[in-house]
Amino acid sequence: MASECRRSTKVAQIRFFIVSLQTNLKATQNINIYNTMIYTQQVQQMCAVKKGPNHGPAPIPEEGKWVKAKEIKDISGLTHGIGWCAPQQGACKLTLNVKDGIIQEALVEVLGCSGMTHSAAMASEILPGKTLLEALNTDLVCDAINTAMRELFLQIVYGRTQSAFSENGLAIGAGLEDLGKGLRSQVGTLYGTLEKGPRYLEMAEGYINKVALDKNNEICGYEFINLGKFMDEVKKGTDANEALKKVTGTYGRFTAEQGAVKHIDPRKE
Repeated sequence: MASECRRSTKVAQIRFFIVSLQTNLKATQNINIYNTMIYTQQVQQMCAVKKGPNHGPAPIPEEGKWVKAKEIKDISGLTHGIGWCAPQQGACKLTLNVKDGIIQEALVEVLGCSGMTHSAAMASEILPGKTLLEALNTDLVCDAINTAMRELFLQIVYGRTQSAFSENGLAIGAGLEDLGKGLRSQVGTLYGTLEKGPRYLEMAEGYINKVALDKNNEICGYEFINLGKFMDEVKKGTDANEALKKVTGTYGRFTAEQGAVKHIDPRKE
C-alpha cells in the first residue's frame, strides 16, 4: 500500500509539473514583445504617435534583379575586396561568390608577407559555407584578409558587385577563372634605384628572364617565362627543356632588328 501511495504521489507531481510548464509556455507566447522592452520613465510618460511612412529598403541590383534586401539570405553576387594589415607590409585581394547569403566560393590572394600565405590557406577553408554576416565576424587570421572581408561586405550589401547586372549571377568557379591559364595570380614585381635604374622581375605574362636595352640604354622589351603553362607542360610529360621553349615569349622590341642592342638578367646584372 505504501509503495502504491508513493507511486501515485509521484505521478501527481509529474502531471502538475507538466501542466505548469504548459501554462507558463502559453503565457510567455501571449506576451507582446514590446512589453518586454525596458523604457525609461520619461519615455513611458509620453503619448504614442502613429508611425507614418514605411517605404522599406531601397532596391539594390543583384544578379540581374532588383532586390529589397532585408535579411542576409537576400544577398547574392560575386565581387572583390582589397585589404591591408596595420603596418601595411602586406595586402590581400579577396573574391567571394555569394548565393542566398551563403559564401559558395572564395579566392584569397595575398602579397608582401610570408605569414599571410598560411593565413590565406586557413581563410580558404573557413569562408565557404558561412553566411556573409558570419564571415564578417570571423577572425580570418590575417588582418589584411579581415580588412578585405570588411571592404567586400560593404560592396556586396550595397549592390556594388561585379555580377550586379548579370542575369542569374556568375557560376561557382568564376573566381578561379580570374586566375587564367595555369591558375596563377596576376602579380607585378618591379624594382628600381636612382643609381642603377629599373628592373622588371615579374609581369602579367610571367617571370621576366631577360630585359632588352636599346642604344640609349633604356628598356625596350623583355623575355618572359609563363611558369603556370610551364608546369602544365611538364605534367603532360613534355621534356623540361622543350617545355621551357614552348612557354617562353617576348614583349616589345626584343631583337636586334627591332632596335635592341643588349640583353641583361634583371636579377644579376
